[in-house]
Amino acid sequence: MTTYETLTLRVHWEDGYFEILDQTRLPQEEVWRECRTHEDAAEAIENLRVRGAPLIGAVAALGVWVAHERGEDVHRAIDRLRRTRPTAYNLFWALKRMERADDPRREAERILREDAETNRKLGDHGADLLPDECTVLTHCNAGALACVDWGTALGVVRSAVFHQDKDVHVIATETRPVQQGARLTCWELTRDGIPVTLIADTAVGYVLASGEVDAVIVGADRIALDGSVANKIGTYQIAVLADRHDVPFYVAAPTSTIDPETETGDDIPIEERPEDEVKTVQGRPIAPEEVKARNPAFDVTPPELIDAIITEQGVVKPDEVADLV
Repeated sequence: MTTYETLTLRVHWEDGYFEILDQTRLPQEEVWRECRTHEDAAEAIENLRVRGAPLIGAVAALGVWVAHERGEDVHRAIDRLRRTRPTAYNLFWALKRMERADDPRREAERILREDAETNRKLGDHGADLLPDECTVLTHCNAGALACVDWGTALGVVRSAVFHQDKDVHVIATETRPVQQGARLTCWELTRDGIPVTLIADTAVGYVLASGEVDAVIVGADRIALDGSVANKIGTYQIAVLADRHDVPFYVAAPTSTIDPETETGDDIPIEERPEDEVKTVQGRPIAPEEVKARNPAFDVTPPELIDAIITEQGVVKPDEVADLV
């Protein structure tokens, strides 16, 4: 295999470099950026050119591979990549594997292949939970753009539509502060011909109260052993509203997102990103320059608000996730 290509990655194995689809440029244009060094990979992760826990892990693994191909200090590359983003556990999971690998190329290939296979299994398990006709609300982007292939939360939708011939409509939140729902989820669902309606984050309570939603499905960046889930900021309040209106709230994530060293949600580190992401929209100021802003990238949803966690090993209750690792 000389080239591996998905929606998000083009890996040129024999030439020793890879390309990433720059997600900061979507949906206006599809721009591919070359990553020829581990620093290129780190920059792509830090600046959200790639994002989503599974894809972050895959790009980090590829960053270690290109460092090895260039004859660089692999351990130094791993240390640099480990510092890119603190919350997404797949980053650390992938780097641990690369640290132990005798053959970095072969291990990176395994990580990519496993992600694609895992998400299809996960999607099929989750699709069984959905009625033949339904509306699913999702937050942020947990689709093919967040993974090597297929997706987690949107992988469930894809499996329901393409594997089980179900009629699924998606409601996507815009997802402030960088509009990953509006820009990315809507782009990839439209590309696949799956009907999607965009709403403001503040409209979630309205659509849940009106009975328009049959299920909420989100992804995850880290899952603690008690079943607490860290996901894109705003997820917790959606879970509270779903509980209030008796709408099932599901989390879709591979078991590689479960952190065996994190006991509870209180132990999950929460990344604080630059305030300009809150004070601007695609580079245009929307607030006074002197005003202060907070920008936590994630929040934590406690297990009592989660109906089930969908993994490649099956659908489990939050208090059962520790048995999977």
